[in-house]
Amino acid sequence: MLRYVLPVVIGLVYVGLNSLVPEPHRRRLNALIVTGAGAAYISGGGFGLWELAFCAVLVVVGYAGLSSYTFIGVGWLLHTAWDVLHHRRGTPLIPSLHDSSFGCALCDPVIALWCFAGGLSIKDMYDRVSRRATGAARPAPTVSVEA
Repeated sequence: MLRYVLPVVIGLVYVGLNSLVPEPHRRRLNALIVTGAGAAYISGGGFGLWELAFCAVLVVVGYAGLSSYTFIGVGWLLHTAWDVLHHRRGTPLIPSLHDSSFGCALCDPVIALWCFAGGLSIKDMYDRVSRRATGAARPAPTVSVEA
Protein backbone atom coordinates (compact mmCIF):
# COMPACT_ATOMS: atom_id res chain seq x y z
CA MET A 1 0.00 0.00 0.00
CA LEU A 2 2.82 2.38 0.87
CA ARG A 3 4.20 1.74 -2.61
CA TYR A 4 1.16 3.56 -4.04
CA VAL A 5 0.50 6.21 -1.41
CA LEU A 6 4.01 7.56 -0.79
CA PRO A 7 4.60 8.77 -4.39
CA VAL A 8 1.30 10.64 -4.34
CA VAL A 9 2.21 12.22 -1.00
CA ILE A 10 5.59 13.23 -2.46
CA GLY A 11 3.76 14.90 -5.36
CA LEU A 12 1.52 16.79 -2.93
CA VAL A 13 4.54 17.88 -0.87
CA TYR A 14 6.15 19.12 -4.09
CA VAL A 15 3.04 21.19 -4.81
CA GLY A 16 2.98 22.51 -1.24
CA LEU A 17 6.62 23.56 -1.32
CA ASN A 18 6.11 25.26 -4.66
CA SER A 19 3.35 27.32 -3.07
CA LEU A 20 6.07 29.13 -1.16
CA VAL A 21 7.64 30.40 -4.39
CA PRO A 22 5.98 33.57 -5.72
CA GLU A 23 4.89 33.94 -9.32
CA PRO A 24 6.33 34.27 -11.97
CA HIS A 25 9.33 32.55 -10.38
CA ARG A 26 7.22 29.47 -9.57
CA ARG A 27 6.40 28.85 -13.24
CA ARG A 28 9.99 29.42 -14.35
CA LEU A 29 11.34 27.13 -11.63
CA ASN A 30 8.94 24.38 -12.65
CA ALA A 31 9.89 24.77 -16.31
CA LEU A 32 13.52 24.24 -15.33
CA ILE A 33 12.70 21.26 -13.11
CA VAL A 34 10.67 19.44 -15.77
CA THR A 35 13.47 20.09 -18.26
CA GLY A 36 15.97 18.58 -15.84
CA ALA A 37 13.67 15.60 -15.30
CA GLY A 38 14.27 14.76 -18.94
CA ALA A 39 17.89 14.02 -18.10
CA ALA A 40 17.10 11.80 -15.09
CA TYR A 41 17.72 8.54 -16.94
CA ILE A 42 20.71 9.51 -19.08
CA SER A 43 23.43 8.07 -16.86
CA GLY A 44 21.88 4.65 -16.32
CA GLY A 45 19.19 4.65 -18.95
CA GLY A 46 18.18 1.56 -20.79
CA PHE A 47 17.20 3.12 -24.10
CA GLY A 48 20.57 4.29 -25.44
CA LEU A 49 20.37 7.32 -27.71
CA TRP A 50 16.63 7.53 -27.17
CA GLU A 51 17.48 8.91 -23.73
CA LEU A 52 19.12 11.90 -25.41
CA ALA A 53 16.18 12.33 -27.78
CA PHE A 54 13.77 12.32 -24.84
CA CYS A 55 15.94 14.86 -23.05
CA ALA A 56 15.85 17.10 -26.15
CA VAL A 57 12.04 16.85 -26.28
CA LEU A 58 11.78 17.93 -22.66
CA VAL A 59 14.12 20.86 -23.30
CA VAL A 60 11.67 22.10 -25.95
CA VAL A 61 8.65 21.46 -23.71
CA GLY A 62 10.40 23.10 -20.75
CA TYR A 63 11.24 26.15 -22.84
CA ALA A 64 7.58 26.48 -23.82
CA GLY A 65 6.77 26.01 -20.13
CA LEU A 66 8.57 29.24 -19.28
CA SER A 67 5.34 30.97 -20.30
CA SER A 68 2.75 28.20 -19.89
CA TYR A 69 1.89 25.81 -17.07
CA THR A 70 0.13 23.64 -19.67
CA PHE A 71 3.44 22.79 -21.30
CA ILE A 72 4.95 22.02 -17.91
CA GLY A 73 2.06 19.63 -17.27
CA VAL A 74 2.62 18.00 -20.65
CA GLY A 75 6.28 17.59 -19.74
CA TRP A 76 5.36 15.78 -16.52
CA LEU A 77 3.02 13.46 -18.41
CA LEU A 78 5.76 12.71 -20.94
CA HIS A 79 8.06 11.93 -18.04
CA THR A 80 5.37 9.65 -16.60
CA ALA A 81 5.31 7.66 -19.84
CA TRP A 82 9.12 7.45 -19.77
CA ASP A 83 8.96 6.23 -16.16
CA VAL A 84 6.52 3.48 -17.14
CA LEU A 85 8.75 2.36 -20.01
CA HIS A 86 11.76 2.22 -17.71
CA HIS A 87 9.86 0.34 -15.02
CA ARG A 88 8.66 -2.25 -17.54
CA ARG A 89 12.15 -2.62 -18.99
CA GLY A 90 13.68 -3.06 -15.54
CA THR A 91 15.94 0.00 -15.68
CA PRO A 92 14.70 2.08 -12.74
CA LEU A 93 15.49 5.72 -12.07
CA ILE A 94 17.50 4.76 -8.99
CA PRO A 95 19.20 1.44 -9.79
CA SER A 96 19.25 0.28 -6.16
CA LEU A 97 15.49 0.92 -5.76
CA HIS A 98 13.59 -1.41 -8.06
CA ASP A 99 10.30 0.52 -7.87
CA SER A 100 11.74 4.03 -8.19
CA SER A 101 10.45 4.51 -11.74
CA PHE A 102 7.09 3.07 -10.71
CA GLY A 103 6.89 5.59 -7.87
CA CYS A 104 7.93 8.42 -10.15
CA ALA A 105 5.17 7.37 -12.58
CA LEU A 106 2.65 7.87 -9.76
CA CYS A 107 4.13 11.13 -8.49
CA ASP A 108 4.50 12.93 -11.83
CA PRO A 109 0.78 12.98 -12.77
CA VAL A 110 -0.01 14.65 -9.43
CA ILE A 111 2.37 17.45 -10.40
CA ALA A 112 0.95 17.51 -13.95
CA LEU A 113 -2.61 17.95 -12.66
CA TRP A 114 -1.46 20.84 -10.49
CA CYS A 115 0.18 22.42 -13.54
CA PHE A 116 -2.96 21.96 -15.65
CA ALA A 117 -4.86 23.74 -12.86
CA GLY A 118 -2.57 26.73 -13.36
CA GLY A 119 0.15 26.01 -10.82
CA LEU A 120 -1.73 27.89 -8.13
CA SER A 121 -0.42 28.19 -4.60
CA ILE A 122 -2.27 26.24 -1.92
CA LYS A 123 -3.74 29.51 -0.65
CA ASP A 124 -4.96 30.51 -4.12
CA MET A 125 -6.50 27.05 -4.67
CA TYR A 126 -8.27 27.27 -1.30
CA ASP A 127 -9.56 30.78 -2.10
CA ARG A 128 -10.85 29.64 -5.50
CA VAL A 129 -12.63 26.60 -4.06
CA SER A 130 -14.15 28.54 -1.17
CA ARG A 131 -15.46 31.24 -3.53
CA ARG A 132 -17.15 28.58 -5.67
CA ALA A 133 -18.62 26.90 -2.60
CA THR A 134 -20.17 30.16 -1.39
CA GLY A 135 -21.31 31.21 -4.85
CA ALA A 136 -19.17 34.33 -4.78
CA ALA A 137 -17.07 33.40 -7.78
CA ARG A 138 -18.11 36.45 -9.77
CA PRO A 139 -19.79 39.64 -8.69
CA ALA A 140 -23.20 40.21 -10.18
CA PRO A 141 -23.13 42.52 -13.18
CA THR A 142 -24.43 46.00 -12.55
CA VAL A 143 -26.90 47.52 -14.91
CA SER A 144 -27.38 51.23 -14.97
CA VAL A 145 -30.68 52.60 -16.15
CA GLU A 146 -30.76 56.22 -17.03
CA ALA A 147 -34.05 57.98 -16.73
